[in-house]
Amino acid sequence: MQDPFECTPSVHRNCVSTALEQAEIICRQQHVCLTPTRRRVLELVWQQHRPVGAYDLLEQLQQQGRVAPPTVYRALDFLQQQGLIHRLESLNAFVGCAQPQHPHQGQFLICQSCRNLAEIADPKISQAINSSALTAGFTPLSQTVEVMGLCAACRQKELADG
Repeated sequence: MQDPFECTPSVHRNCVSTALEQAEIICRQQHVCLTPTRRRVLELVWQQHRPVGAYDLLEQLQQQGRVAPPTVYRALDFLQQQGLIHRLESLNAFVGCAQPQHPHQGQFLICQSCRNLAEIADPKISQAINSSALTAGFTPLSQTVEVMGLCAACRQKELADG
């Protein structure tokens, strides 16, 4: 299995362009408009494989011209509603969705050292949460699982540093 945290520059360029292409298709299918601002926000989210906060996005957008905070929040809300990004509650940040064409619950492995993350989509995890919730008389509407830990590279570095 390939390391889900590994992303070489050539692969990264491909994932950003793929995310934008998928966004265009999904928005067209949903009959919604991927405006230039929404597209740029999505591109900025995908430029890193780390969670990015709204204010970081605002700062980057303001370098290219005048943008107000509500514009960024509206774009993030739209992208989240279309399933193109996920919001990580524990970090108050956003990350691009690796599989926007397949509706799913977000499950994330987040490295607390380098802040890289990997999205996993294990239906057994979602089923276990749903089953336990229903047993408790609770109806889950959405779920995001965030697991903090160390990626292989940071774990190796920590072991080497001793």
